[in-house]
Amino acid sequence: MANPFQILSKPPSLVKDPVCGMMVDPAKAPGRLELDGIGYSFCNLNCMVRFRAEPFRYLHPETVKPAAEAPGTLYTCPMDPEVVQDKPGICPVCGMALEPKTFAAGVAESNPELENMARRFRISLWFTVPLFALAMGQMLPALEHLPGWIAWVELALATPVVLWAGWPFFERAWMSLRFRSPNMFTLIGLGTGVAYLYSLLAVIAPGLFPPSFQGHHGRVPVYFEAAAVIITLVLLGQVLELRARGQTSAAIRALLDLAPKKARFVFNGREQDIDLELVRAGDQLRVRPGERVPVDGSVVEGSSAVDESMLTGEPVPAEKHAGSKVSAGTMNGSGALLIRAEKVGEDTVLSHIVRLVNEAQRSRAPIQRVADRVAAFFVPTVALCAIAAFVLWAWLGPEPRMVYALVSAVSVLIIACPCALGLATPMSIMVGTGRGAAGGVLIRNAEVLETLRGIDTLLVDKTGTLTEGRPRITSVWGSEEAHRLAASVEQGSEHPLASAIVAGAQERGLALEPARSIQAAAGRGVRGVVGEHSVVVGNEAALEEAGVRANPYIANAGEGRAKGETVVFIAVDGSVEGALGISDPIKSSTAETLRALREQGVRVVMLTGDSRRTAETVAAKLGIDDVRAEVTPSQKHDVVREFQQAGRKVAVAGDGINDAPALAQADVGIAMGTGTDIAMESAAVTLVKGDLRGILKALRLSRATIGNIRQNLFFAFFYNALGIPIAAGVLYPVFGVLLSPMIAAAAMTFSSVSVIGNALRLRKVEL
Repeated sequence: MANPFQILSKPPSLVKDPVCGMMVDPAKAPGRLELDGIGYSFCNLNCMVRFRAEPFRYLHPETVKPAAEAPGTLYTCPMDPEVVQDKPGICPVCGMALEPKTFAAGVAESNPELENMARRFRISLWFTVPLFALAMGQMLPALEHLPGWIAWVELALATPVVLWAGWPFFERAWMSLRFRSPNMFTLIGLGTGVAYLYSLLAVIAPGLFPPSFQGHHGRVPVYFEAAAVIITLVLLGQVLELRARGQTSAAIRALLDLAPKKARFVFNGREQDIDLELVRAGDQLRVRPGERVPVDGSVVEGSSAVDESMLTGEPVPAEKHAGSKVSAGTMNGSGALLIRAEKVGEDTVLSHIVRLVNEAQRSRAPIQRVADRVAAFFVPTVALCAIAAFVLWAWLGPEPRMVYALVSAVSVLIIACPCALGLATPMSIMVGTGRGAAGGVLIRNAEVLETLRGIDTLLVDKTGTLTEGRPRITSVWGSEEAHRLAASVEQGSEHPLASAIVAGAQERGLALEPARSIQAAAGRGVRGVVGEHSVVVGNEAALEEAGVRANPYIANAGEGRAKGETVVFIAVDGSVEGALGISDPIKSSTAETLRALREQGVRVVMLTGDSRRTAETVAAKLGIDDVRAEVTPSQKHDVVREFQQAGRKVAVAGDGINDAPALAQADVGIAMGTGTDIAMESAAVTLVKGDLRGILKALRLSRATIGNIRQNLFFAFFYNALGIPIAAGVLYPVFGVLLSPMIAAAAMTFSSVSVIGNALRLRKVEL
């Protein structure tokens, strides 16, 4: 759509700035725009871009209705991403705190749930420490005959911990029963609730208990300290978990914050800082030394080295000059750049990265389904184990058998809390996808991480994937003058070969002249007049059509074609004066990457629409023995299905629109970040830099993440398999060991911390 705003050529006399109301002399106004044939002048560029963004708001303020409230932040569960709501809360499935589904730059990293749990933990600690000391002190011989009113002190200390600090856990336990979704909080609520209510009744009405409930001193024992310590330890576990989850989102916020909040707008020779959201495609912006690039665009003027490590993971700055592409969030070096904005806001590469990482962190890997199925039966099974332990101890245990029965049942409920099982997969997925983004590998969803590690066949496009995708002059025969004249004729063409000829001349410092009488012949070449010279640039058919028959460079043409080059002849005034060999160079990292992939047992197949001769030449240089050339996009899709039907796990790497069907059909589609948007949308993995070495990074990340998840699941299952029998008292008949509820709670917290710590190790994995 054409820009309706135009610079006024004949401004009227003194006028009012429609944004701020100041009177402006149009002849001296920093900014002037025209809308619907009416000119507007502004006192500064900031007013001009604000008017441009919302002209109706400033022209008709009396009729502008208050803007509808923007949709609020959506909240989702990291373990159950299908749970989404428009306000903070807790997940009805697993009981975990919901977290924002999206993040915004510049937003304070406050976490109300973390602050709430941390406050409850601190306060509960003040009550639990003296309560624990008092309870443990009674086990000492000197203090074992303390008066009965001590139990009332314990009640006073335990009540705020259980009923206030632990109240969120009881809410979640009730919700789990209400939604028929038992989870870790079901067990915590049952265990601590039983211990507290039993102890409360023992203090208020001890006469209700039969003799079998009485301890060694004729009193009914109380377990206020167990309930309080359990609540305090679970609160500690929640604080540690929420902090760890916050670290995974901190990476996304850090990426968002890389984009500056202001951009230096350049208009009619004037410059002014404006809010980034007011920048539009086509605007010219100044990026000074040491500043971050605000939007995606291309360099109009200037040269500099730009640090793109935040996008690509490569520490070496990239040289930028007129025509080079720059990305939002990258850091400019020592040179000043004038850039033209091309993609702004949600369309930038940086925003695309954030969106993909966010979606991947909220997705589920197939391996998590195993944990989900186990968890569905786990809680009811544990509840039955606790009941069985209570019954067996009450029936067969030593006196006071009812006390032992209660202790063992509560211990089973507490130690079996499946929090470690629930955290095993989401924590690793969050950390792993964040690590991949930092290394220039974007993972669309968690399933890809599991699928990628099993890939045994890689189908690769040639142009833009194995090669640079930009034709260049790689051989020159004849004089510089012939090359200069050829580039002068070609400089108005958009053909890739023409661009290569012009770029090659510019690199050699050849001065081009305007050409006239241009005539292009599709598939053959172009002719024109430069100065007093008649110039023909093209293949043999173009020369023959122009009446130029003698070609002294035909031998060179054969040599160039043998190397996979396209040979273009240059005829000046009816005589062939030179030839140019043009090819698409192989990326410097391609050969090394393909060799490493083959060493890992991955079969590499070239899949390209290019001519068979060119494809086979490139394949021979790279050691690829299976080449499918001259294939259409639909045929590429069919080749992928052919390999899949043969039982192969197929990944496809490509960068163009013609690769999109194959990328979508593949088990894993890998798009070059330097390619087309549709290719990236069709792929499950995007390599930001477009370097095939990113495939090796993706494979390493996949294997590291899935290995980490399996370690976490082992920790969780092994811990429960070992802890539940001990809590039930199987060691008591032989060793006299009975696990107390407090030790069970400490063990449960330690298991969660071990899973979190193991997942965070992925941040250090070498890609």
